[in-house]
Amino acid sequence: MDQTDIGKISRALADETRLRIFEQISKRPQISCSGIVSIQGVTPATVSHHLRILTEAGLIVCRRKGQFIFSYAVPETIAAYMQAVAKVARIKKAKRRR
Repeated sequence: MDQTDIGKISRALADETRLRIFEQISKRPQISCSGIVSIQGVTPATVSHHLRILTEAGLIVCRRKGQFIFSYAVPETIAAYMQAVAKVARIKKAKRRR
């Protein structure tokens, strides 16, 4: 994971509504857009906007099943992100010690 990926994921999760949506998606094997709307109390257009950003960051995948669109978390992306952030923190800590 490079700096661009780290920045994209960080920006995606920096928004409070997006973070809550991502949390709801991560708690389940799958969730529909209407399920997210009912849990979060935001409009379908707002959910669609946030899902697009989470998808572009690689945090979720959206798949159509019939007339419904279901979202799934991508745990590998979060794991790689956490490792990359930890690596950046170690590098910066080592530079401060010099």
